[in-house]
Amino acid sequence: MDLLDAGVAQMPQTAALTCPGCGHIQHAEMPDDACVFFYTCQGCGALHKPTTGDCCVFCSYGDKPCLPIQAEGCGTGRCT
Repeated sequence: MDLLDAGVAQMPQTAALTCPGCGHIQHAEMPDDACVFFYTCQGCGALHKPTTGDCCVFCSYGDKPCLPIQAEGCGTGRCT
């Protein structure tokens, strides 16, 4: 399925990632065709990876799941 056909073009393209260590919030652009496996907190410098069951850092630490998951129409809005 093409993500544009699934309505991804109308979905938000950025998300707010919240560091689980220091609580710093940073806004990041979400790719529409891939998952992001790591992000470095701009507040404390910690390197984060997805939690068990999530495909990417947006699904684990973001205020919305990644675009591929949004396009799937997941009932929970998460990867699990």
